[in-house]
Amino acid sequence: MEGSADRIAQPWGDRSPYGRHEPWPARVDTYLADGVEPGSVQKWVQSASILHSDGDAMDIAVVDGRMAGVRGRAVDRVNRGRLGPKDLFGWQANAAADRLTRPLVRRDERLTETDWDTAMELVAARSRELLQERGPGSIGFYTTGQLFLEEYYTLTVLARAGIGTNHLDGNTRLCTSTAAEALKESFGCDGQPGGYDDFDHADVIALFGHNLAETQDVQWMRVLDRLEGADPPRLLCVDPRPTRVARHATVHLAPRVGTNVALLNALLHETIRHDRVDRDFVAAHTVGFEELAERVAHCTPAWAARICDVPAARIAEAAEILGTADALLSTVLQGVYQSHQATAAAVQVNNLHLIRGMLGRPGAGVLQMNGQPTAQNTRECGANGDLPGFRNWQNDAHVADLARVWNVDTSTIPHYAPPTHAMQMVRYAEQGSIRMLWITGTNPAVSLPELARIRSVLRQERLFTVVQDLYLTETARLADVVLPAATWGEKTGTLTNADRTVHLSEKAVEPPGEARSDLDIFLDYARRMDFRDKDGEPLIGWRDPQAAFEAWQRCSAGRPCDYTGLSYDRLRGGSGIQWPCTEQAPEGTERLYTDGISWAHPDVCESYGKDLETGATSSAVEYRCLNPVGKAVIKAAAYVPPHEMPSERYPFQLSTGRTLYHFHTRTKTGRAPQLDRAAPEVWVEVCGADASRLDLGEGDLVEVSTARGSLRARVRVTDIRPGLLFVPFHYGYWDTKEGYGPDSDGPGRAANETTVTDWDPASKQPLFKTAAAAVTLVERGHGSCAPAPTTTASAPAVPGSVSATAGGRAAYAAREPEPARDAPGKGTP
Repeated sequence: MEGSADRIAQPWGDRSPYGRHEPWPARVDTYLADGVEPGSVQKWVQSASILHSDGDAMDIAVVDGRMAGVRGRAVDRVNRGRLGPKDLFGWQANAAADRLTRPLVRRDERLTETDWDTAMELVAARSRELLQERGPGSIGFYTTGQLFLEEYYTLTVLARAGIGTNHLDGNTRLCTSTAAEALKESFGCDGQPGGYDDFDHADVIALFGHNLAETQDVQWMRVLDRLEGADPPRLLCVDPRPTRVARHATVHLAPRVGTNVALLNALLHETIRHDRVDRDFVAAHTVGFEELAERVAHCTPAWAARICDVPAARIAEAAEILGTADALLSTVLQGVYQSHQATAAAVQVNNLHLIRGMLGRPGAGVLQMNGQPTAQNTRECGANGDLPGFRNWQNDAHVADLARVWNVDTSTIPHYAPPTHAMQMVRYAEQGSIRMLWITGTNPAVSLPELARIRSVLRQERLFTVVQDLYLTETARLADVVLPAATWGEKTGTLTNADRTVHLSEKAVEPPGEARSDLDIFLDYARRMDFRDKDGEPLIGWRDPQAAFEAWQRCSAGRPCDYTGLSYDRLRGGSGIQWPCTEQAPEGTERLYTDGISWAHPDVCESYGKDLETGATSSAVEYRCLNPVGKAVIKAAAYVPPHEMPSERYPFQLSTGRTLYHFHTRTKTGRAPQLDRAAPEVWVEVCGADASRLDLGEGDLVEVSTARGSLRARVRVTDIRPGLLFVPFHYGYWDTKEGYGPDSDGPGRAANETTVTDWDPASKQPLFKTAAAAVTLVERGHGSCAPAPTTTASAPAVPGSVSATAGGRAAYAAREPEPARDAPGKGTP
């Protein structure tokens, strides 16, 4: 590895201090496989990361047709050459011995290898049967946040205009749907207002429920470099855990889980009370300020302190920082998005920026962040439920325009009701109206809430399940057909990060065996289904990634996410480019709303908004009355308590989340040796006071239980807020003997055995941070330590009490997954 730092023990590397308004210095991070010298690399192939939403640009080293390492791209605006641990080591998972290389079909209750023609014809035949017998509503598609733009767009066209189903969503519903909804509620349209360059200019950075150090670790490097330079920013951190962000914060607020709206309303109250409002901006560019001021008039710091269990003086101090900022940058992520009143809380962050006029200039912006690497593409292309190009499903002119692009009748495109969100699709499958579910690049048997229910749905004999993935995941083991897919580095396509930066990722090596790109699989399916436009021509006329990209450009033309100024050639060699990129803005667009609010007018907006408490959709007439000329909407929200509160039986709140060293359900990072060793097994975080009261110590094995289920994990005693338990959600069963779920319905390993089936009314994002739980001792640890990193928010409360970089990692050996043919049959326990 280039440089002296151990990037597991020192995940953020060395510092490159720089001052406010200065460019971030480059630092090129490189990791090559053992025995590979830089001079032996035969070619470097341009790409960007797909293990988080940051979009870190990198080159892939190739030796003898195999991946041999990565290095950061110094020229790129996103990371200036830096790479985080998942970037540096995650690529090794591509060469895992258990990659799927041939299609599998279920025969005699076992998954058996077959050829592509047999597998695809089985999928197409079942599709034709269901279309004839039950109609398009019997088929659903559940996709991912890890494909390329070209693949999402192709899937959207075949699902919406080919099948004609309203049942299309992505696992981005779990991580980023609240970001999209909050932007639509405030600005009429999706699209990140700010950009990562705003970190260079802000004098205050506020992070709401966003553990930047672990979820977008390269941008945390940027903040650390600013903190060591001239005129460093002040940080406000809102997080119940002692994250690295919290430890560097000027003010750290650790509110009771589920009380974000109360806290934000108090911050708004203080901002208005001290008249720290940009009255000219509010008058020129917003509607709704008077209602907000009235709604938060009683929301004093003392009022919020009683609800949030945070000192009123600290709330007032936080409001002072926000209210006196010259350039305020706010970021928001899962601590808001996966918690109670998710959209309402995220919208209040937008409101802070609107009433302060903190938009559209360097350092003044909001980043409603993404979790998945290509979640932005899922949203742009309509694979998350919305229509492509941020078109409004309630606007007949928008539907007609999309029909024109696809050359189909408007009646072909389902727009009779809101698009079906993922949790509703599960319900339809449970009830029997969805009879075929095609799952691409995601693992709902680990990542969705209340896993016992999810497994029971996927096991149904009447549900024909297709899984398209790299490995035999917990979900794939329950499928009827498994399609082996190529991944990053094995195919070409574009991907867009959380700040609208578009990168090109080129094919570096061949995929293993007979694995195919997701684009080729979708194109094969479309040909077999013989989808046609209204002139009888093939509905999908492209055959390769570049042609698919050009088709997307035509769809995006004139829309907020306009790609018409981009091309593969423009994206080669240099930096990624931010959309919109057009003839008028050929270098891309650094930040939105520099000259007013662009896409909120009733004729062009993506959404007419929703009731933040009920989720009821507003009509075009209601929106036009509220916002006739298209300004930003300041939408107030009242605090209401969470649906599930601690009780005598379940006295704790339980929050699930992420760790720096893993991504999603570990299907990739768990197969990268350095990352797996850094966090090899699940753990549960408990504060010192709660551990003492329950006579629990570091490394004790405990059972965490809720009304839905339970899991077993070892205790890490941290400085987490009292009354709260934290469990990382990454750990499933693919590397255990069981392979797909807990043994005989006993205590599990996956955090989502315990989570509740509940979702935000507006964004429909599941709530993973609101369960009431109990914790009981199973066996003493006898001096052992939890298998949790010590470098991150899971660091022990007593410094030095756990010596290893990742506590106990030596005690946990990586397990080999069960062979494919041992997958359980549907209906088997």
